[in-house]
Amino acid sequence: MSNSNIELATFGGGCFWCVEAVFQEVEGVEKVISGYTGGQAPGKPTYREVCSGLTGHAEVVQLTFNPQIISYEDILIIFMTTHDPTTLNRQGADVGTQYRSVIYYHNEEQKKIAQGVKQKMSDYYSEPIVTEISPKSIFYEAEEDHQDYYRNNKTQGYCRAVISPKLAKLRQLHANKLKKENA
Repeated sequence: MSNSNIELATFGGGCFWCVEAVFQEVEGVEKVISGYTGGQAPGKPTYREVCSGLTGHAEVVQLTFNPQIISYEDILIIFMTTHDPTTLNRQGADVGTQYRSVIYYHNEEQKKIAQGVKQKMSDYYSEPIVTEISPKSIFYEAEEDHQDYYRNNKTQGYCRAVISPKLAKLRQLHANKLKKENA
């Protein structure tokens, strides 16, 4: 990227609609794109293919963030406290490897930070953290109707029942990290 004040972070914690909605509210996060990564199937996967669980891809978000405003460590702490990193291949009713808890690091420094945050957060949970830490792989942007999903569908049942409570938890736990209009 041309701006040295911008970094990427890629991770998945269940349905990408949930993770996207959380990070759209975080100060210093400039862009959030829902997509797929970590699979073995050739070519760009579709939502239907990823949901089948046969491609090996995870539903993820890729963030563009300014580390002078929010650190990678703080981003990962928000991530680890707004989904359940102790359940293997599921978040609530969303079940399958495409919903795995995973951090895709972009460099060795991110790997080191991710390992440290995972260790630190183990005291926060009574069950072991199963979040995978893996090197980044090809990121495929999801179809347009999956971008800004919560913002465009706030009254939809899934948004009200699943995403809204995650946003309430974010606002409670991390109020000091939110964009002013969301605080």
